[in-house]
Amino acid sequence: MDTMTSDYELITGFVKGNERCFEELIDRHKNKVFSYINLYIRDQALAEDIFQDTFLKVIQSVKTGRYYDNGKFLSWVMRIAHNLIIDNFRRDKQLNTVSNDSCEADLFNSSKLSDTNIENDYIKKQIKKDVRAMIGCLPDDQREVVILRHYSDMSFKEIADHTGVSINTALGRMRYALINLRKMMEEKRICLTVN
Repeated sequence: MDTMTSDYELITGFVKGNERCFEELIDRHKNKVFSYINLYIRDQALAEDIFQDTFLKVIQSVKTGRYYDNGKFLSWVMRIAHNLIIDNFRRDKQLNTVSNDSCEADLFNSSKLSDTNIENDYIKKQIKKDVRAMIGCLPDDQREVVILRHYSDMSFKEIADHTGVSINTALGRMRYALINLRKMMEEKRICLTVN
């Protein structure tokens, strides 16, 4: 497919029976959508399930004529993914499940830690965990902008469209998010670099 083909043209081709058009849509947007899901869902298998469910809903909506193109296909897909993430959290809350992600094995008793690459990998994982924890402490509107910008690689125009605010509001939320993240780093004395 031509990279200049618009999302709308691909959707139209898919509705007319060209399955390759939908494959192209998925290839075009999969990294942004999966990154967004993966930031909230830390279980890789569950994140992959939600990713698949997202595109199944997209297929159903397109095939039944419930998608009306307004030039915001990616924002629409992200909204579907977001709703599925929320549904997942609600289901977990109803089941009273407890995540075991916060418990880690005692890696310091491993002889493999003498290898600096493993130590650096551990430090990088810890940095990512610290960053995610700090992002999780931001107000919802600031957290959403950070996630969409840095994990889903969306432009501020795409973020503004997705969240229904002006570009200036999206930029302002990012600015306040960065200020708040710096404050948290200073208060908690968190270092985000590998020596």
